[in-house]
Amino acid sequence: MDDRARILIIDDERFYIDVLVGLLRTKYQTFVAKSGTEGMELALNNQVPDLILLDVLMPDLDGYEVCRRLKADERTRHVPIIFLTVKSEVDDEIRGLELGAVDYIIKPISPPIVLARVATHLALAKARCSLREQNELLEQRVKERTSELARTQDATIYLMASLAETRDNETGQHIHRTQYYVKTLADALRTAPGYRECLNDAFIDLLFKSAPMHDIGKVGVPDHILLKPGPLQGEEWEEMKRHAIYGKIAIERVEDDLGICGFLETAKEIAYTHHERWDGKGYPEGLSEDRIPVSGRLMAVADVYDALISRRVYKPAFSHEKAVEIMRSERGQHFDPQVLDAFLERESDFQTIALRFRDEYLVEANGVP
Repeated sequence: MDDRARILIIDDERFYIDVLVGLLRTKYQTFVAKSGTEGMELALNNQVPDLILLDVLMPDLDGYEVCRRLKADERTRHVPIIFLTVKSEVDDEIRGLELGAVDYIIKPISPPIVLARVATHLALAKARCSLREQNELLEQRVKERTSELARTQDATIYLMASLAETRDNETGQHIHRTQYYVKTLADALRTAPGYRECLNDAFIDLLFKSAPMHDIGKVGVPDHILLKPGPLQGEEWEEMKRHAIYGKIAIERVEDDLGICGFLETAKEIAYTHHERWDGKGYPEGLSEDRIPVSGRLMAVADVYDALISRRVYKPAFSHEKAVEIMRSERGQHFDPQVLDAFLERESDFQTIALRFRDEYLVEANGVP
């Protein structure tokens, strides 16, 4: 197998073809095209050459047009092109180089110059090819590392959320249901005024991954309160409300201890603000309206809906219809009106999610056998 570099000569003058072939054939494989059209066919339909020597003045396609087309084609755009021509004006040379040629040699040619420049540009092309391959390999490794990091981040969120879930057995599939509720709301609002600016694909994905962390702060609530088999009273309720603060603190500690920043910010925001109310009567800060982060507003609707359809020691599991009725009555009070409207628009999706990740009491409340 001949592993010498392949050089395509495109020229309509027999004299220069013979000179170039005689000059190059001992070191390189040479191929000849006597017109621009034939040169294009050889370059694109045969094995791609390693370098092209191209005349400018030809009867059909001139060399400039051949160069333009070859540089526009993905298969040949990286092939170095050297113009060989009698056109000696500076403007002609500039035009050739602007079209993508690597060199411009004026006829009559000097054999040593041609040999030297061919060797130089073949070496440069080989180096560029090697660099492209290294860059592609590096890009692939970066993608793999980024993917690995994303999986690690997802695992961190899931493990922390699962830790909170194990301390509150009543919640069952709660974290999975709320995760999909939040995504459903975000999808419904992605083109709405006031939301389209932030609800892009990346942020919605982050919301979906972060939603399970909304109750992480329950790990800080004492067992005698968290697991109490009855309604909370006075100071007990005040302590339970502090789980929003505990959640924020827990996530900040993870960020500080592990030097992680960015991907947990949304989770922290959700954990801290999902009990705020649109009318300012929520906790822990009593934020109102647009002062409540979008993530907290979405999570508030998801969390309350799931609490309504879930059984608790102090209440039965309400049906989907009853939950929707209660939610509608809180529009503009507990809930952002736009987010509540999105919930009402997609309430059948909420019911589907609830049954997909159902607990036994959800099945009973919704009349599903």
